[in-house]
Amino acid sequence: MNIKVLKNESEYKQALQEAELLMDSKPGSNEENQLEVLSVLIEKYEDEHYPIDMPDPISAIKFRMEQQGLKQKDLVPFIGSQPKVSAVLNGKRELSKEMIRKLHDGLGIPLEVLMSKSGSEDTEPDFSFADYPFFNEMVKKGFFPGQNSVREAKKIAQSLLNELFSVLGDMNVQQIYTRKSSQLQPTDAEALKAWQACVLHRVKGVNLPAFSTEIVQSSLISELVTQSREINPVKIKQTLNDAGIHFVILPHLEHTYLDGAAFINNTGNPVIGMTLRHDRLDNFWFTLFHELGHVFLHLNQDPTLSFFDDTESVVAKSADSYEREANEFSQNAMIPNNKWQEFISTSRPITENKVIAFAFKLGITPAIPAGRLRYESQYYISMNKLVGAHCVRDAFEDYEV
Repeated sequence: MNIKVLKNESEYKQALQEAELLMDSKPGSNEENQLEVLSVLIEKYEDEHYPIDMPDPISAIKFRMEQQGLKQKDLVPFIGSQPKVSAVLNGKRELSKEMIRKLHDGLGIPLEVLMSKSGSEDTEPDFSFADYPFFNEMVKKGFFPGQNSVREAKKIAQSLLNELFSVLGDMNVQQIYTRKSSQLQPTDAEALKAWQACVLHRVKGVNLPAFSTEIVQSSLISELVTQSREINPVKIKQTLNDAGIHFVILPHLEHTYLDGAAFINNTGNPVIGMTLRHDRLDNFWFTLFHELGHVFLHLNQDPTLSFFDDTESVVAKSADSYEREANEFSQNAMIPNNKWQEFISTSRPITENKVIAFAFKLGITPAIPAGRLRYESQYYISMNKLVGAHCVRDAFEDYEV
């Protein structure tokens, strides 16, 4: 529509429809500028033609909470963290475009109500330092390039957080967690989001070939399996990059329990991030192939998904179809199932020497079959000498991945 002063109800309704279509516009785009102008025109029309004021956004949210028996924690999926929910409901923070869209879609609050001004004079910026109690940890683990001092970083915390999360834009992603909230130590979703943002910053501006599952899957898997005999960060990264897949190593944040993740960046390339939380060869290779499973089986079907995996969690062994399929992909990629079953049935009692001979025959590191034996038997004190403990982080120490 042509943006102009709204003179009648028909133009008003058309403006509301157009505003809803523009809710997903990218920050700084012409569409976002159009949305801002439309919001002003809609508000002006409402002020002139609706003598009875509509409820302000906060009152509307609280009314819907009362209607549906919702508590503040129930608003986290729509607004963000618990501190953000509290700030919004107390008039300390204005609703962002993403919050408005989620509240409209999820709770059915009219768009025109959510887009009206709440009257708050004490608004906070999009990313508040108070929302990120793990900020110190982020600084120490290199989430903010050039910031080595926590004390100095705190002075410019707001700008650092704004820059970090700018890479996410209005990404419409569905975050899939291996680890479930019912466990004793629930996952910190905000920390995962910060970790993902940092990974995306690491690959920003890095141009890779277009990714195609049909072209690269068999050759890529074969090459990586061969590389397992001697871990080489440069070769691993180059092999994945040549296939159009970004590869990043970034330490996990506390309460994320994260081993690996897979998602799509804004250029359409898959990104695999790993934390090396468990410093063992068997975990490294299982996690890498697990994330490749998500890339080939799931992200190709739905690029809005983002997978975050605790690959040693009990949940991972009985999780939903996504995780079962990624597990099976990982196991079969490293050791074809028919060969594994043959080894299991003909090698009892299974000794370390038999595992080493089996690995040599397949041309892989003994850590892979040793780790699988531990995984399937749930007997994690066996094969300790073969799983490659305390050598992965050292291998990656001198490389920027």
